[in-house]
Amino acid sequence: MDSRGIKNTIIVSTVFLILSFCNGLIAEDYRILVTNDDGVASPLLHILVGELSLIAGVEVVVVAPETNQSGSSQSSIGGPLVVKKVDLEGSVESYSVSGRPADAVRFAVVQLSKDRDFDLVISGINRGANVGNVSHLSGTVGAAMESLYHGIPAIAVSQEVSGVNTEDSARFVSQFVTRYQETTPPHGVVIAINIPAGELQGVALRAMGDSYLKTASYDMTQVDGGEPSFEPRRIRVDSANPVSDTYAYQKGYITVTPLKFDWTSYSVLNEMNKWNLELP
Repeated sequence: MDSRGIKNTIIVSTVFLILSFCNGLIAEDYRILVTNDDGVASPLLHILVGELSLIAGVEVVVVAPETNQSGSSQSSIGGPLVVKKVDLEGSVESYSVSGRPADAVRFAVVQLSKDRDFDLVISGINRGANVGNVSHLSGTVGAAMESLYHGIPAIAVSQEVSGVNTEDSARFVSQFVTRYQETTPPHGVVIAINIPAGELQGVALRAMGDSYLKTASYDMTQVDGGEPSFEPRRIRVDSANPVSDTYAYQKGYITVTPLKFDWTSYSVLNEMNKWNLELP
């Protein structure tokens, strides 16, 4: 081979090495933390992880509660955590945590991102909707909110208890994530996605509103003369507010709602400024 051939071979080889290196970077370009409040064994979480792992350039890490922690909001056990490594197909590493969803996120962000930060936190897919004021109680939403404390954008995903194809839900989330990769995610905002059962009517961008769950009464039970206990009896309520996420969800729409920490009523705050409150 003459000198020109050797030179061309070197150039081609160098380009190939650069492309291979770049492909390696792309393969680890977007790091997603997946958690939930139903527990690490939830099949809905497993389906979501499998779908996310198919996105080019995505690396999935799972840290989720060891057991069901539904309704825990953003609470914490406030003590030591037992962390166990688990096998979960589609993830590069997975752990169960003996705490609440927010504990799982906090541990992952603090302990597992020393060498490389997470780009996104996804909480779900939850079994049961988290639309309207129910969101304040949700461990799914609470885990996503915890990520905002650490400066990481988050998505909370929930679907109806039954009558939903979870694979379709996961594909919708995957589509949403690709949009996140193409744009700059909103700072300090959790995107709540809720997927109803039945024939879907479309996607509705809505504000949080109403509550579809109501405690109608408490039924007292007493066993063998022991202390009485009171079991809540909950009923579902139809929303009458057409601009709310609850209404759209109940009409068969996938709802997408941006949520923030700030619960301040600025109108009341401005009014109270006129009270001229003073120390006693």
